Amino acid sequence: MIIETNSEQETHELGVKMGKESRAGQVYTLIGDLGVGKTVFTKGLALGLGVSEPVSSPTFTIVQIYEEGRLPFYHFDVYRIGDAEEMDEIGYEDYIYGQGVSLIEWADLIREILPAHYTEIKIEKKLEHGFDYRRISICEY
Repeated sequence: MIIETNSEQETHELGVKMGKESRAGQVYTLIGDLGVGKTVFTKGLALGLGVSEPVSSPTFTIVQIYEEGRLPFYHFDVYRIGDAEEMDEIGYEDYIYGQGVSLIEWADLIREILPAHYTEIKIEKKLEHGFDYRRISICEY
């Protein structure tokens, strides 16, 4: 599925919609270059899950845990990990195979340890369509 957004607000609203539709055990992977709107989307997803506290990228902690929503939300940023073994050290399987919703930024770096079923969200800029344009591909695996 391809969705086109033309503002941060539209990208955020897509995240809210997907958060509201999320179910326990859902794993999302989020792929896109720096500055494409991954954090905007993630904040929307968290809001859709009922998370009211501020959401930021967990770049230096690998995972942020939000438990006050309708489902626990596990937000991973694996940009700085050296290899997939580092994910074992934080016990990622407890989150990914648990009863919450997991979102993994830069998931292409740990593709070999992703679960068999997940939803890939890829956000791309196309400057020829305007500064705020985003092409968002959603694919189920």
